[in-house]
Amino acid sequence: MSDQLTANLKETLAAYRKIIVLFADEKTLSESEREQANQVGQALFHENRQRIVDLEAALDTLVASGGAKRFETIAGLLDYVESDPDLFDADRLAFRELLRSLQVAVAKDGSLPAIKLHKRIGEDLDALAEIERNYEKEIRQVFGRFESRAIELKRERWEDYVAKLKTRYSREQILKDFGVVLPYATAPEAAEPGMRGKAKKPKDESVGEVFGVSLPPKTLVLTFDDGPHGTYTKEIAAILKQYNAPAIFFEVGSNLGTIDASGKPKLSPRAEVSRQLLAAGYVIANHSMTHAQLSKKSGEALKTEILNTDELLKAVDARRSPLFRFPYGARNAEGLGLLDTAHLRSMMWNIDSLDWADPVPASIAERVLGEVDKAGHGIILFHDIHERTVKALPGILDRLTAAGYQFAGWDGNGFVATKGNAAQPAATASSAAGYSDSWAIVIGIDDYAKWPKLQYAVRDAKAIRETLIGKFGFANDHVVSLDNKEATRNGILSAFHDKLTHAGMKKNDRLFVFFAGHGATRQLSSGRDLGYIVPVDSDPAQIATDAIPMTELQNIAESITAKHALFIMDACYSGLGLTRGAGNANFLRDNGKRLGRQMLTAGGADQLVADGGPNGHSVFTWALLQGLNGKGDLNGDGLITATELAAYVAPAVAAASHQTPAFGSLPGSEGGDFIFELPSETEFLSADTKQLPSEAIALNSKLDASRMAAPPATVGSAANNQPVAAPVVVKDLQGGSQKITPPAAVPTSARQLAQRANDRGLQFFKEKLYAEAEAQFTEALKQRPDFALAANNLGFVFYKQEKYKEAARWFENTVKIDPSRAIAYLNLGDALSKAGEGERAKKAYQTYLELAPNGSGAAYVKGQLEKV
Repeated sequence: MSDQLTANLKETLAAYRKIIVLFADEKTLSESEREQANQVGQALFHENRQRIVDLEAALDTLVASGGAKRFETIAGLLDYVESDPDLFDADRLAFRELLRSLQVAVAKDGSLPAIKLHKRIGEDLDALAEIERNYEKEIRQVFGRFESRAIELKRERWEDYVAKLKTRYSREQILKDFGVVLPYATAPEAAEPGMRGKAKKPKDESVGEVFGVSLPPKTLVLTFDDGPHGTYTKEIAAILKQYNAPAIFFEVGSNLGTIDASGKPKLSPRAEVSRQLLAAGYVIANHSMTHAQLSKKSGEALKTEILNTDELLKAVDARRSPLFRFPYGARNAEGLGLLDTAHLRSMMWNIDSLDWADPVPASIAERVLGEVDKAGHGIILFHDIHERTVKALPGILDRLTAAGYQFAGWDGNGFVATKGNAAQPAATASSAAGYSDSWAIVIGIDDYAKWPKLQYAVRDAKAIRETLIGKFGFANDHVVSLDNKEATRNGILSAFHDKLTHAGMKKNDRLFVFFAGHGATRQLSSGRDLGYIVPVDSDPAQIATDAIPMTELQNIAESITAKHALFIMDACYSGLGLTRGAGNANFLRDNGKRLGRQMLTAGGADQLVADGGPNGHSVFTWALLQGLNGKGDLNGDGLITATELAAYVAPAVAAASHQTPAFGSLPGSEGGDFIFELPSETEFLSADTKQLPSEAIALNSKLDASRMAAPPATVGSAANNQPVAAPVVVKDLQGGSQKITPPAAVPTSARQLAQRANDRGLQFFKEKLYAEAEAQFTEALKQRPDFALAANNLGFVFYKQEKYKEAARWFENTVKIDPSRAIAYLNLGDALSKAGEGERAKKAYQTYLELAPNGSGAAYVKGQLEKV
C-alpha cells in the first residue's frame, strides 16, 4: 500500500508541475494560447483534485484501521514529502492541503505514535508556510532563528524553479497530451456555441447568458466555484461578511449528495454548508454534477449533469438560484438549450483569479487586482476549495474597497449592488494596510565629535531595526542603518535621495524613519523657530550649514513615492509647522486612498532627551518599543496607526519625564495614517518564558498610569467587545495643544479577537500582572474554545499563582486540543508534580521526551523523572 500511495503522490506532483508550466509565461500568451492553457490546466487540476480526494480517503481509512504498520506507512509518505532529492521547495506546496487533512485524521488517534506523527506533520506545515512566504517576497535568507525541521528549506527562487520544470515539461507537449495543438497563426475564429467565451456578449442581460457587461463601472461580482468545502467555504463566507460583500457560490452536485435510482435526492452532511450560505444571504447555484466538460456530452449524460444538481440544490433549499456555470466555461448548443428548458441561466466571467493553478496567495492577489484594473468591472472567478484563496481574499478586498469598487449580488433577475457597499465598506484587520513593500531608514549617533556624546542612541536605533525586521516583517535589505560615523550629513541625505530612489520604492509602499541623536533649534530673523537634526559631523557653531533643517525633511517627505511615511525623532527641538493629526471613522477605506506624511518627536525646544530607561534605552524609545509591542493598539483591532502610537507614547513619556513629545502631519499629507499590523503571538508560556525586569515593569506602570485616569470605554457585543480609544491631548511642534482621536476599531472575526486577547494576556504576563493576564486568556477562550495556545497560557498563569490543580486541568485541555504540543506536556508534568500526583506527572514528562528528546527542557525533565 505504501508504494501505491507514494505513486499517487508522484502523480499529484506531476499534474501540479504541468499546471505551473502551462501558466509560467502567462503575461506573454496570446488570448488563444491562454484560452487553451486554461482549458487544459483546469482539466489537469480537476483530475488532480479527485486524486487528492481519493488519497485523503485512503489515508483516513489507513489511520482508522488500527493496523500495526499504519504509522510506518504514513511516516514513509512524510519521508518522501520532506526529503526526496527530486523535490524542489515549491513542489511541496502541492501537498499542503493533503497534509492538513492527514493531520486531522491522525489527531483522532490518541496513541503516542499518533501524537508524534501529529507533531511531525505540524512541523512540516510550518515549513510549507515558510516556503510560501519565501515565494511571496522572493527573498533569500537563512532561517537560523527557527528550529530545524524535517523539511530542509533549499530557498530556490521561483524563476529558478520554473526554469527547472521547463526542462522536464513543455507547454506544447502538455497541450498535445490533452488533444490540443496550437496553430501557427492566430486568425479570427468563427463564433461557435461549443467554444468557451465565443458567444456574443449581450448588453441587455435580462435574458440569456450573463457575462457581467451590464455592470456599472467599478462594480464587481464575486463568484466561487467547485464547493462547498467543509472548511474553506465557511472561512470565505466569514471574510465576505466583514466586507459587506455579496457573492455567488457555484456548487458541484456530488459535494451535496446523490440521486437514487428513483430520482430522489439524498443530501450529504456538506449540504449544511450550503444552507448556512443561504442563511447568511449568499446565492448558491449549479456547477454540474461531476464537473465534467459538458461541451463533450450530450443526451441523457448531459441532462443528468445539469438537472440532478438542480434537484439537490432544491433539496437544500427551494431558494436556490436559477444560475448555472459550465465547468471550464465549455458549453454547446444542446447544453444551452437544456438550460433554457429547465429555466436556468448560464453565467460566465471575465476576470479569472487562476487560484486553482497558482499556489502563492500574493501572486493570486496581484493577478486579480491587475485584471480588475484593466477590465474596470465584471465577474471574478474564484474557487472556495483552496486555502490559498482564503489567504488571498482579504488583501484583494482591502485594495478593491480602497480603490472605490463596489460589489454586486444577484436578486433572481439581475445584478444589484449592495446599498452603501462602496461608501461604507467594512474592512478587516487582516492585511488592512495593503502595502506592497516596506522601507526604513534608522539612524543612531552616540559618538559626536563636537557635541556631547550620548549613551543610548545607537542601542535605541538597533532595537528599532530589530523590531521592524523581526516583528513587522521589513526585509533586511530594505532597512538602511546609519550608526555613528556613517551618519554624516551627506550620508543621511544620500540614504533618502539615492538609496531609496534606486531601490525602487513604489506608490503603494510605506517608509519608516527613526533618528536617535541630538536635535537643535535656531531662531530665524523672522522670529520663527527652525528645528534641526544633528549629524555626527556637525559643528555647533555651524548649525545652519552642517545640520539638517526640518524644512529639508519636509521636502523629502513630499518628494518620496511611498503612500505613507512616518518620521520618529528621539531628539528634542521646535520649529516645524505640523498640521493637526486626526482619526477617521472609515479610516481603512480612506487610508488606502490618501497620502500620509507624519512625524512624532521626543520633545520640544530646550528639553533634554531622558536617558536611563530600561535595557539601556531612552524613555522615549522604550515607550515607543512598548507601543509597537502592542500597547499602542488602543482600540484592540490588531492594527497600530501612527495616530494611536502618538496617543500612547506622547502622554506616557510626558508623565514619566520632563519631555513633551509632539505629533502631527507634514505639509503634503492628505490625511493618510501609517499602519503597523501586529503579528500574532505564538509563544506557549512555560518556565522558559522571559518576563520583564523590575525596572522595566516599574516604568511601564508609570507609562500606563498616564492613561488610567480616563480608561477607554467598550462597546459592542461579546463577539466584538473592543475598546474605543478616547481622544488624547498632545503637543504640536509650535508648542500648542491638539486633540487627536485614534480611528475606530476595525471589525474583526471571533478568531482575530481571540488572538488579540491572547496577545494582550502575554503582555500582562510579562509584566507579572497575573489577574489581568488570566482575564485576557479567558476572553480568548470565550471567543475560540479550541484555542490551544490560550488554554496553555491560562494554565500557566494559574501555575505561576500556585493554583496547581487548576493549572493541570488547563494543560490537559491543551493537549486534548493539540495532542502534539510538547511544551504543554512539560507544563502538565510540573503542575501534576506540584499537586502531588507523581504517577500522572511521570507519564506527562515521558510524553514530552518522546516528542522532544532534544528539546530545551529535556535535561530538566530527565531530572524531574528521577524525583517523581
